[in-house]
Amino acid sequence: MTASAKCLIVQPIHQIGFEVLRRAGIIPVLCPDPSPETVLRMIPECSAVITRDAGLNAEAIAAAGALRVIAVHGTGHDPVDKPAAAAAGAIICTTPGANARSVAELTLGLALALARRIPAADQAVRGGTAGYRERESFTELNGKTALIVGWGQIGRLVGAMFSNGLGMEILAYSPRIANIRGARKVDDLRAGLARAHLVSLHTPLRFETANMFDAEAFAAMRPGVLLVNTDLAGLIDEAALVHALESGVVAGAALDLFSPEAPTGPLGRDPRVILTPHLGGSTEEALASTARVAAEN
Repeated sequence: MTASAKCLIVQPIHQIGFEVLRRAGIIPVLCPDPSPETVLRMIPECSAVITRDAGLNAEAIAAAGALRVIAVHGTGHDPVDKPAAAAAGAIICTTPGANARSVAELTLGLALALARRIPAADQAVRGGTAGYRERESFTELNGKTALIVGWGQIGRLVGAMFSNGLGMEILAYSPRIANIRGARKVDDLRAGLARAHLVSLHTPLRFETANMFDAEAFAAMRPGVLLVNTDLAGLIDEAALVHALESGVVAGAALDLFSPEAPTGPLGRDPRVILTPHLGGSTEEALASTARVAAEN
């Protein structure tokens, strides 16, 4: 890129990202909003783009004219039109590991919140509901079995936290990783689900993982399982999850990503379900690290 190159910032990033760009002689151009119309209007003459979950569509890529780099603020690049980027000769970069600690810590927090039903207990106290502690049941995670689906950087951190911090037995299902350390490798997902008291999702969304948690997967689970998803919404068939909650197979679910309809549907109305607004990589530390790596890319 030349000294006059421009980088379109589709969604706000940490200030350190702007500083890295400016030090390299690149002019950051911040979108006032991430709508496709706004991006299309502002992207011409930009040599690079930094985008978060808004992604970048084919029309915007074509309109840029001389786009060379699409830097994703995070690891999920599904919202970026990859065939269009390839046709334009633009490289797609992600920031693997930059927010791994942040996501892992949220996963731990959600697991504890499910086991002790913390959000529902808070609402009971605020609403003046008496007898909540006596009416509901709670569980410890110590000595239980956790199945980690996806043994990448986040999955490994989560496994270590569950094992070292909570004394849990760790199973790992990750077909693309041959040698798994720190967990007992599970080759068959259904067999792992049958043993797990807690299932935590940390696998990329691919053709073979889309809706991998469907009715058959939930049927393979032991009754009363806890489910945590701090990865991608498309991994779970939400209608199947609703049925699993109704039948008691799933005792509680914590979702950091979900469909737009989930908060106003059966999942949003179920007090055993925790919904958080994609908080996984939203710590100050993770935002700074991810913005820096995206800008360096």
